[in-house]
Amino acid sequence: MAIAALVIVPLGVLFFLSGLVVNLIQATCFVLVRPFSKNTYRRINRVVAELLWLELVWLVDWWAGVQIKVFTDSETFRLMGEEHALVMSNHRSDIDWLVGWVLAQRSGCLGSALAVMKKSSKLLPVIGWSMWFSEYLFLERSWAKDESTLKSGLEQLRDFPRPFWLALFVEGTRFTQAKLLAAQKYASSEGLPIPRNVLIPRTKGFVSAVSIMRSFVPAIYDVTVAIPKSSPPPTMLRLFKGQPSVLHVHIKRHWMKYLPETDDAVAQWCRDIFMAKDKLLEKHIADGTFSEQEQDAGRPLKSLVVVISWACLLIFGAVKFCQWSSLLSSWKGTAFSAIGLAIVTVLMQILIQFSQSERSTPAKVAPAKPRDRREPPETKQEKDQ
Repeated sequence: MAIAALVIVPLGVLFFLSGLVVNLIQATCFVLVRPFSKNTYRRINRVVAELLWLELVWLVDWWAGVQIKVFTDSETFRLMGEEHALVMSNHRSDIDWLVGWVLAQRSGCLGSALAVMKKSSKLLPVIGWSMWFSEYLFLERSWAKDESTLKSGLEQLRDFPRPFWLALFVEGTRFTQAKLLAAQKYASSEGLPIPRNVLIPRTKGFVSAVSIMRSFVPAIYDVTVAIPKSSPPPTMLRLFKGQPSVLHVHIKRHWMKYLPETDDAVAQWCRDIFMAKDKLLEKHIADGTFSEQEQDAGRPLKSLVVVISWACLLIFGAVKFCQWSSLLSSWKGTAFSAIGLAIVTVLMQILIQFSQSERSTPAKVAPAKPRDRREPPETKQEKDQ
């Protein structure tokens, strides 16, 4: 644990100091630029936010050496990053959102990668604040409260100046065996197909997204994330420790215009897609890979260059500040520095725990029948996850 701390603390200091610089630039542009030109603000924020998010991409690509293998057809691979897309993925690992960032960066649209997140995410220091400035959509996991928030947020994306990805995890929570058992119990009681590798999707948000976005978003990326049996599941703690993992990502592109017209039919389409995902994952377990062609996404140098640049800039600034202030020449200055490191350690621990799928107990299936018998009942436990 002591060795892990020796790694996590310096990386945490780098991330939070550079993040505060990014947040300050974002806040300044939000106040001074956005009121006059939202598009100019978005273009600036795209570049600035990417300077922070590339540090986490570096953590995956260069520090931990996680292998993300992409399986899709050549036409889909060519279009990635060239068009608006609604990204619908299963929620398999603790770092699925970060996998999405890595793929977006390799496709050239990291700065305009968006997601629908739980509301508490925006309170995370640095990273949550950066997401808020970048127009991520934050929901409370209660449809009565979230419907208007989601619809207004989606409408705001109509004039987005660059190709964006909007990630939507329709399962509503991360996959664990305990949550799978709850989903299977519910499916059995309602006469639905029993899943083995996915949870039952919650379709209300997806239906709203399709109804609003079908006029200006051409495609849905149906993403299936799988972890080979030979690889340990990736976690934030493993990333910080520099421990590698392997992830397989299958991507199938669907034309938005070919989706059904009615809300009920769109909801059923979503459920059918997840049943297909379930079978695809079952086949992956048997074969150890996906059958589609593996695409060479490479490992761009950009994140490495950005991290080295941040490190040089902050080390230079810290040395100059210590020389100017004589910070470490007194016990008060030393104590102040120690407190700062302790704060960074606590914040990194919060970030790691926040990403862990096993930190909460599984949702229990309510005995009462929901209004839509195919929509799993929402419990208080699920709202808190």
